[in-house]
Amino acid sequence: MAEESKSYGLAWFLAGLGVGALVGILYAPKSGRELRQDIASGAREGTDYLRARTREAAEEVGALVDKSKEQMSEYVERGREAMDRSRAQWEEFVERGRNLVSKQTTRVGAAIDAGRQAYTASVGEPEVRES
Repeated sequence: MAEESKSYGLAWFLAGLGVGALVGILYAPKSGRELRQDIASGAREGTDYLRARTREAAEEVGALVDKSKEQMSEYVERGREAMDRSRAQWEEFVERGRNLVSKQTTRVGAAIDAGRQAYTASVGEPEVRES
């Protein structure tokens, strides 16, 4: 039943639309030729307006895309610079670590040698046993 009322409503709407268009044409202050020219002129103006707005919108979008590309390039460059700085710091830390390990290895080796010498000096020369 709800579907029937919707279809009747749509039919009445379309009938009213047709009657309104007919009354508008009958009581138009201009002749048919003038009215058609006005409609055609309005359509051309609308088309020109839409073309102009489309062109402007395309230019604005192009400008935004260019600006976005520039910003992205700037961010990528900043990222590369940060990576280069980080890599340089990392290499410096690794080199410091290597130097520290090398120094400690030298110190430990020297301490072991000093310990051997001290042991040898306090105990004497170790005897070599023959088997």
